[in-house]
Amino acid sequence: MYKYLKKISTKAMPHDAWLEHRRRSIGGSDAAAIIGLNPYASAYSVWADKLGLVPPKEDNEAMRLGRDLEDYVAKRFCEETGKKVRRDNSIIINPHYTFAHANVDRILIGEDAGLECKTTSSLNLKRFKNGEYPANYYTQCVHYMAVTGAERWYLAVLILGKEFKWFCIERDEAEICALMSSEAEFWKLVEDKTPPATDGEKSTSEAISTIYSEGDGEGNLALFAYENELSQYMVLGEQIKALKKLQDGYANKVKAYLGDTARGESNCFSVSWAPAVRSTFDLQLFAKDHPDVDLSGYYKTSSYRTFKVTRNEG
Repeated sequence: MYKYLKKISTKAMPHDAWLEHRRRSIGGSDAAAIIGLNPYASAYSVWADKLGLVPPKEDNEAMRLGRDLEDYVAKRFCEETGKKVRRDNSIIINPHYTFAHANVDRILIGEDAGLECKTTSSLNLKRFKNGEYPANYYTQCVHYMAVTGAERWYLAVLILGKEFKWFCIERDEAEICALMSSEAEFWKLVEDKTPPATDGEKSTSEAISTIYSEGDGEGNLALFAYENELSQYMVLGEQIKALKKLQDGYANKVKAYLGDTARGESNCFSVSWAPAVRSTFDLQLFAKDHPDVDLSGYYKTSSYRTFKVTRNEG
């Protein structure tokens, strides 16, 4: 690894301080999103996060599971390979790439390499067939090799309840150069506070909705430059309605044949049409039956804006 790396210890660092350091540059988990290879984040959502325009991502069960099982994955890797690893409780910064940092899971002992530990659902098993692994995992490892200067990076993946797999990714200067070039271009957008191109990813939609959740309720902008986008939006809306109707037609054929039967099988498909019961709380009825109970504290208020496009007549 490079000798001139700067390290900021994270051992006693409060979570808020860690988040602030993370926002100052691009991390391994950001890299794939920047080049469009992360199914959970986009370049726009990362840009908004770096500028503090959206709140930090809320912790969820999958994230906690990954943290809790990181040590287990590292131990399994050592068992499988005979290699030894150590923790590196620091934010690693490379002076050549001032826009990037690395929080690595493990460093290999006696080898110029690191280890990335992943935990994923058994539903993702097909993504690891024939020695393959997700592109966002690969991009994260390339990012870490770029920042640390390591010759290779190992990837260990626990597919919950199914398999444990590990891979070795060798350093590729062309890949590193391409990724770092993309990251440098992206960071210039962050510095200039210029948003990257938008796309249809859910994370982009959520970021835009969060940034502009309030609105002033006034004004009327000329949208002549977006005539094509609005036209395509309307055309796609009609196509979606038509396709949904067509899809429902095929489903209804199968449902009619199933009748009271809950399941069916064909050569390629399994079908379930099982009965289910859902209970909902009727708040209006409760308020009517208990007029003296103050329910104001049970209402959750949130701000949002409705996007609606209508075709002008004439």
